[in-house]
Amino acid sequence: MAVHADGCTITAADGRSWLDGAGGAIACSIGHGRAELVAAVSDQVATLDYVHATQFESASLHDLAERLGPLVPVDDVRIFPVSGGSEANESAFKLARSYHVARGDLDRHVVIARSGAYHGNSRGALDASDRAALRAGYEPWLGHTSRVPAANRYRDARSAADHANELDRRIVELGPERVAAFVAEPVAGATLAAALPPDGYWPAMAEVCRRHGVLLIADEVMTGFGRTGRWFAVDHWGVRPDIVTAGKGASSGYWPLGLMMARGDIADTVTEHGTFVHGFTWSHHPIGARVAAAVVDVIERDGLVGRAEQLGRRAQAALTDDLGDHAHVGDVRGLGLLRAVEFVADRTTTAPFDRSERVAERITAAAFERGLTVYPCTSAVDGRVGDAILLGPPLSVTDEELDLMIERLVGAVVDVLAE
Repeated sequence: MAVHADGCTITAADGRSWLDGAGGAIACSIGHGRAELVAAVSDQVATLDYVHATQFESASLHDLAERLGPLVPVDDVRIFPVSGGSEANESAFKLARSYHVARGDLDRHVVIARSGAYHGNSRGALDASDRAALRAGYEPWLGHTSRVPAANRYRDARSAADHANELDRRIVELGPERVAAFVAEPVAGATLAAALPPDGYWPAMAEVCRRHGVLLIADEVMTGFGRTGRWFAVDHWGVRPDIVTAGKGASSGYWPLGLMMARGDIADTVTEHGTFVHGFTWSHHPIGARVAAAVVDVIERDGLVGRAEQLGRRAQAALTDDLGDHAHVGDVRGLGLLRAVEFVADRTTTAPFDRSERVAERITAAAFERGLTVYPCTSAVDGRVGDAILLGPPLSVTDEELDLMIERLVGAVVDVLAE
């Protein structure tokens, strides 16, 4: 029973405490218990708690748009706040479809996603996802998404050109006139555990999408708001998607929030034709907007984006030094403060452990006993098998806290996996 959280520490009713190495679900970006966020929520509740977006605007929404506009890698960006990452991706898919309908391209409805993707747990987002454990039981509802290979430089020798050619072939096979959007995580998250694409991947994929009139959706729910050492992960490659989705770190867990952020001409085209029939009770929530703006303020004031890049290098070096030669560690990877260790039964063949051995779960439990939360990935190879641990603490973590997190994680690995 958690009763208190402050900074990077969570305390239970029995007095035990844990370092929050997972930021919940890689969501806590600025740390727990921030007085600025308490004040922002309190002031907004006291001033204007809730109005519906079909009836009223609110100053906090306009303030958020002004704060985020210069930071989001989308031209003339328009922002549609919702309640979480799944809703953000659902909104992005529906906006892509609505945009093509408004332009008279009535057949454009197919979404292309990658193998091993994760885009959320609601029905449309789950269909775009490729995480077997989450799809199990719902398969009769799913199957509309087309797939191209995952981008995982550890397990896949394909070059950026190979991936771009594969996307091009898939669009041509489906018929360019039928494809609405291509969606991908800039750096893989919950399924493939911070797997990185090959050099040049994102510019090459963007060029294919542009050539075929397919909208490019970057799912930055886990990677946005400084997590990878840039405001958004696609900034590492200088790419400007048509739509960017965000969540998690956007509110640092202080309020349920997701963001769908689209190119201005896309939003205008849809608005002018009245084709975006969409919305939620809690979308455009005044409190959520106030929280997100306050989070942006803290990230900028404390230099947390640069801090994430710096600490990411520290984490990579320490994890590599301590675990890089371990007989059952296949890869240590990531960007910024999104870091992962993938475990294998055989380093030479990179063969994963059998899922029945529950390696990721056992390491997670051992870390918890040592006073550390981490994020287990149980499908790191292909969305079905493969064990990895994600480390994604608040960007406000201190050097000493990060070192202690790594020490406890290494101890947990040694507890579970003998050399």
